[in-house]
Amino acid sequence: MASRIKKDDVVYIRSGDDKGKTGKVLRINRDAGKVVVEGINMVWKHLKPTQTNPKGGRIQKEAALNIAKVQPVDPKTGKGTRVKFVITNGEKHRIAIKSGSDLGLVNKA
Repeated sequence: MASRIKKDDVVYIRSGDDKGKTGKVLRINRDAGKVVVEGINMVWKHLKPTQTNPKGGRIQKEAALNIAKVQPVDPKTGKGTRVKFVITNGEKHRIAIKSGSDLGLVNKA
């Protein structure tokens, strides 16, 4: 299956508390259908006291989002866009529907 979203893509958040924001994709878990976006869906993680961190504490980190809640950002318009795939010269490219700009190479077809 071709991937519409890849690591290091800038994506637009379509729904949830962070709706309307954009961020860079840090990790993708295709089996679970989840994506982690930098600075989006921040949660508090409580740490137990350990020898290296005797006080314990709380840190904020990004939690995973459903991959259906994000869409790639069109580089020309700066807004979220759907993606189509075009094969040229034996290479598969992701193309933004709204402007027709190339979002990058997928893989060899």
